[in-house]
Amino acid sequence: MGDCGMPSVPFDDYVASLGHLTARIDPTASTPAAEDIKDAVATLEALPAVNLDSLTAWSLAHPDQTYVLALVVGLSREKLTNHLRHWFNTGSWRKAALEQSADFMERLDVEFDLVRLLNTQRNEAYTFGDVLVARAGTRAIATTAGQSGRKIEDELEAIAQSLRLPYVPRGRFEGRNGRTAPADLAVPSTGRDCVIAVAAKGFDSTGSKLSDAVREIEEMADARTGGQVTMAVVDGIGWKGRISDLRRIWTLWDTGEIDGLYTLATLDQFKDDLDHFATLRGVIRLP
Repeated sequence: MGDCGMPSVPFDDYVASLGHLTARIDPTASTPAAEDIKDAVATLEALPAVNLDSLTAWSLAHPDQTYVLALVVGLSREKLTNHLRHWFNTGSWRKAALEQSADFMERLDVEFDLVRLLNTQRNEAYTFGDVLVARAGTRAIATTAGQSGRKIEDELEAIAQSLRLPYVPRGRFEGRNGRTAPADLAVPSTGRDCVIAVAAKGFDSTGSKLSDAVREIEEMADARTGGQVTMAVVDGIGWKGRISDLRRIWTLWDTGEIDGLYTLATLDQFKDDLDHFATLRGVIRLP
């Protein structure tokens, strides 16, 4: 058990301190990614005819934008990448377009009906309802996945830097009996040299990643030695949909199996505790 740490607060108070991590988005505002899609669509709409020959020529002229054809047939970029690896042994649509454009277009057409779907969609008139349905099923104009988690990691790194602490982000530390566990921030280093391990788990949506986060923090608590400190910064409104998982983390704090549990609202306390633990453990500060 650690030497100080913020005393645990009632669980309901901790839940009340959770905040919204990701920026609120104006869905009508444009982004560079959205503009790239619109530019690609404009060139597709300008084609005098849509067939395999014209699409092959288009892909050679616009190799960086060929991912848009996957959107036409309902594939995400990730799924397109997986298919490209299967078809051509590469995850790059640019490379496939430049080196195997005819085969690339034929594969999309044979397996996903590209020509018919593109002809249908580029001549279609869409209603406001169609826009909202599409928006419900795509993140083309939304923030990138993982932004909320990175926000916490960035804050923790900034605190470590302000305290002049050596650290390694996103690694694993070694605890008792050679057991290892993940650490989103390890001071002063990962492996057996780690004396302070910090988890950063921020989610504004629910899903299996929250259960994975709980498991990782439990691994940290179970692996640490008596001389190691474990801390966790857990925030985001997604946890309000997984209260039982959040309570498991809070219980680790309440029973002293981890040394501190924080949200972005209590980062001042985290900074004080991190500074205190680093001093107690003799961490040598950077110049």
